[in-house]
Amino acid sequence: MMRFFLLLPLLLALSACGLRPLYSGGSQGAVASLLKGVSVDPIEGRAGWLMRNALNDKLSASGSGATQYRLVVKLDDKIEGFGVRTDDTVTRERRTLRARYQLIDLSTGKTVVDTTAGSDAGIDVVSSEYATIAAENTALENLSQEVADQIVTRLSIYANEAQRDSAQ
Repeated sequence: MMRFFLLLPLLLALSACGLRPLYSGGSQGAVASLLKGVSVDPIEGRAGWLMRNALNDKLSASGSGATQYRLVVKLDDKIEGFGVRTDDTVTRERRTLRARYQLIDLSTGKTVVDTTAGSDAGIDVVSSEYATIAAENTALENLSQEVADQIVTRLSIYANEAQRDSAQ
């Protein structure tokens, strides 16, 4: 009981500062409403195919709704060798996946979010070329998921901010 009285001032302070859960309202909230209304444009290349699938998986988890927004994504996928032996063979690579994305409101044609996301992964280069290629592909699959998570999080923040601004 004493702990409750010690935590009470903290709980009151937090409630007064305006903090709210990002996903408040559940499937009827502002975030879910925006996410289920996003259509992802096709993205070039294998990395684009993986990214579009990851985004569609994450966005369709909110349900399906009328398309209100269009998401345009441009990817930059690079592999660089940075661990080099004395005989100039590469022992380590870094795969970097960067995305520039824009969320376009279809009713106005206005770009409401225009930003970037990205991540990178280290890859060991081994004597088996097959194993190295498999590691590069696995890194791309994982990076696609990570960058898609970043994009969906940013879109969720936009939806939350837009709802807060319209409520004021």
